[in-house]
Amino acid sequence: MKNIQNKWLRGAIPALLLHCSIGTVYCWSIFSQEIADYIGFSKGAVEWAFSFAIFFLGMSAAFLGSLVEKNIHKSSLIAAITFALGMAGTGFFIWYGGTHQHSVLSLIGIYISYGFIMGIGLGTGYLSPVKTLMLWFQDKKGLATGLAVAGFGAAKAIASPIMTRMLKGLGEGGVYKMFYILALVYFVMMMLGHFMLAKPEGWVEPQKKSKEEGIIATLKTEPIASYIGIWLMFYINITCGLAIISQEKMIVKCVGLGAFAGIISTISALFNAGGRLGFSAWADKMKDRNTVYKLIFALSIISTLIVLLTKGIANGQGNIALIIFVLALIFIVNAGYGGGFSNVPTLLSDHYGMGNISAIHGITLSAWAFAGLTGNQMASYIVNHTGSFIEVAGVKANPTGYQNVLIVTTILYAVAMCLSLFLVRPMKKSK
Repeated sequence: MKNIQNKWLRGAIPALLLHCSIGTVYCWSIFSQEIADYIGFSKGAVEWAFSFAIFFLGMSAAFLGSLVEKNIHKSSLIAAITFALGMAGTGFFIWYGGTHQHSVLSLIGIYISYGFIMGIGLGTGYLSPVKTLMLWFQDKKGLATGLAVAGFGAAKAIASPIMTRMLKGLGEGGVYKMFYILALVYFVMMMLGHFMLAKPEGWVEPQKKSKEEGIIATLKTEPIASYIGIWLMFYINITCGLAIISQEKMIVKCVGLGAFAGIISTISALFNAGGRLGFSAWADKMKDRNTVYKLIFALSIISTLIVLLTKGIANGQGNIALIIFVLALIFIVNAGYGGGFSNVPTLLSDHYGMGNISAIHGITLSAWAFAGLTGNQMASYIVNHTGSFIEVAGVKANPTGYQNVLIVTTILYAVAMCLSLFLVRPMKKSK
């Protein structure tokens, strides 16, 4: 009974506290326009803060993975401090931008605070509980990591309505006041997670002669092409997910559901979280966890092709069937996006064991870093340079541009499917 309690008190609950805090990075779209208006810059200029946050999330995970491997208490403490400090710093530079309109210093300060400092907290906070959970739930590693990573996905669904209400209720300057309040709230939550998080008693880390030898030697236990395939299909899945999710709000308006955009965003966030938990728990029952990625890519290809062939985004307004196809696409992509995240650590542990899993997982999250720079920007470029903007429900939208984004993502999903089928080596978990 004590061991069961410890699984939750020392593993699952602190993981949820950490991931439900840092996962609010995906709430960026809730307040990005308010930040742009308040400091006197375009939304496009401000958007780079989010891209930098995802980039430094991946890069800090890559470079600090070995620290997480050695000391989860130190890494979770770093996560709590840097995430809260980055959020408070963002609030300060928004305030400064409001009192000094069009100040480049305020924009750079937001980039550094939300992008770099918070990014370090995101990367270390994301990694810290993952290996611990797999050690506590060795018979159901997918379910355990899926539970924690689902917290990262669910954070948007939980925090979005709260942030929306705060922006309205705090009055003038509410956007920077909100950041101060949330910095304090998330610091408390993450410190609780930090104090509670612990590995199972009796677990002894395998001895390694050096960090480099340990990681490189582990990767060499299988053909390097297999790891390259895992990295690339992870990168493609995130890039495609971000490309579609970043245009989600406008796609919904094109099919006449603009009034329900907030509700649809919350539902899609729940699919994101559900995909993280559902796909990873499902993978526990499979001989080869890579099968989950084949399913994710197949579902993504089918749903995008249906919308492409029916021109659902351009012709969806007033057509129930086409609206259903478009909503199905949004929900499936969100679920597959989340499922891709939750299955990476367990797929890597099946292939390379638990000895260096935090370090190897951290290196693999560099794919997230580069996808954070390419996914949103790729979609924006396609929308701005193809098709044409027309009046849709009182706003300027580019249905043809959004359709063209789907053409590119379909091709990329097909490439990822080929990688999963032919490059990633089949692996039985009995190893």
